[in-house]
Amino acid sequence: MPSLAAQIREALAAFADLRTPPALIGGLALAMHKVVRATRDVDFLVDAEDADRLHGLLLGLGYRCLHRSVDAANYLRGDEGLDVLFAHRSEALRLLATAETRETGLGRLRVIDAEGLIAFKLQALVNDPSRGRDLDDIRSLLRNNAGSLDMARVRRYFAIFEREALLDELVGG
Repeated sequence: MPSLAAQIREALAAFADLRTPPALIGGLALAMHKVVRATRDVDFLVDAEDADRLHGLLLGLGYRCLHRSVDAANYLRGDEGLDVLFAHRSEALRLLATAETRETGLGRLRVIDAEGLIAFKLQALVNDPSRGRDLDDIRSLLRNNAGSLDMARVRRYFAIFEREALLDELVGG
């Protein structure tokens, strides 16, 4: 069984042909923003224009597509999961375009900012309120990045989902 690091390196090499380089999101992206937790899969934000090309690349690497829609896709190869959110709305495209490139032990990775990660976690929580891990992740991102977050932007994300009261509860205000 290849390591998560090897899986990421392989995916990034394959993704070199995409129009826009993908950005890391999900559990592994949390670590880039001072939140560490276990994860079993790799999550990327990919330009929706690259969806078909990405699909072919992943099938070529031996992944099986479990689900694919206009918004997301889930792939599996053995016990290696790879999930993709497709950026087609303006805010997701902006997050993808502004993802920061970081040198990591896994190689050069583009990672969305903490505010964007909070937005994706919030959307997942709104879509499925039983996802307590996403709420915990939001709480940790807010706490561990309190001095550097653009809270006006975070508040706008919570307003989109009509969850301003939740944000007030999480930040203690």
